[in-house]
Amino acid sequence: MFKKCFSVILVMSLLVTLFVGCGSKEKEEKVEKTDSDKASVSDNTNEKSNLEISKEIDVFSIIGSDGQPLILPTEKKEVPDRPEDPKALAEEEAGHWWDIEYAGWTTKKENLPKSPADGAIGKKVVLLKAGDHPYWTAYVNGFTQIAEAYDIEVKILNGNWNMDLQSQQVDQAINEKPDAVIFAPVDATACAPLMRKINQAGIPIIASNTIPAEAAMKYCTAWTGPDDWGQFRMLAKYFADEMGKEGGYAIVRHMPGSSPYFARTFAPITELVDYAPDMKLLAMDTANLEAEATMQLVSDWITKYGDELKGLILAGDGFSMTGTEEALKNAGREDIVVVAAGNSKTGMDAVKNGVCSGITYQSAEGDGAIALFTAVRYFNGEEMDPVAYLPRHIITADDVDNYMPAQW
Repeated sequence: MFKKCFSVILVMSLLVTLFVGCGSKEKEEKVEKTDSDKASVSDNTNEKSNLEISKEIDVFSIIGSDGQPLILPTEKKEVPDRPEDPKALAEEEAGHWWDIEYAGWTTKKENLPKSPADGAIGKKVVLLKAGDHPYWTAYVNGFTQIAEAYDIEVKILNGNWNMDLQSQQVDQAINEKPDAVIFAPVDATACAPLMRKINQAGIPIIASNTIPAEAAMKYCTAWTGPDDWGQFRMLAKYFADEMGKEGGYAIVRHMPGSSPYFARTFAPITELVDYAPDMKLLAMDTANLEAEATMQLVSDWITKYGDELKGLILAGDGFSMTGTEEALKNAGREDIVVVAAGNSKTGMDAVKNGVCSGITYQSAEGDGAIALFTAVRYFNGEEMDPVAYLPRHIITADDVDNYMPAQW
């Protein structure tokens, strides 16, 4: 009896062992099959290179928050011969500003890193932006949309309109060892040694938005942004036509030291000298893009010049427009022609309600997007122009609705 029981137990043990063994074998095969499947998926993913995938991404179909394409067609412009000594010319002559207006177009580049030509997917980019402003919030929105499209790792450092701070951030950016730096300088001239430092670290630079001086441009792979000089020459002619090409005018300037500080002042001045010689520049000053300071500045001009002041050119249509509207309202002056750089909601509303005659079209989201997209093109090994301008246009009451809702 004991032997029979033992035999039964032995047989059952063998059966259990076989069953468990079969189960283990089945599990191992399943794991191997899963690993094989993963390898197969990986192989399929790797059928195309980073470069091929980068070139296939369609960013031209992305629409900005204003209903316009995020990546706008860039423009070139005719570059005249450089005067022998621009600084010897009077400030009222266009040639005096040649080195700023046409910076980058004929610059001899120095020590530019060669493109890896291996695609943009997964690259790391540092953005050095000039400061905080609603425009820059929209700029970053456009910038990050392109980053997401290409899975680019982005770090953003805010210079807060302080050159010393931006200098420190350049060292921080270099320590990050990025694949590229997008640089919007606080100061057009003081940025040259900073760009040289980035260049010496072997990091490519795409300069953006504000135009560096010629000495800095030699370290930039490319520059992208609004054609401030071209836009404000166009705006100046529109302004003159609205004023009947006569009367006194004043200019509310941009942040001191920035490229718009010069472009949005001397583009209209030099243009109006020839286009409307009977117009008279009465005053120009900065209010640092602040509403309260602008209101005080414009109020002082109205008091000082009275009816002689017939027009105002604003370097911005945001806080500068808010302050100007308040000053005009307080003085009861509805006769003053106002034009400005644009195109914020404040500016477009001012155009709609008749306070402002015209503003420049400048897509903030497009500004940020084209900067990073230019870095993408660099990573892809594409040939590029040294300068790429956003399209130029003057928004008036006739077409302002086409650019609503505002980006900022």
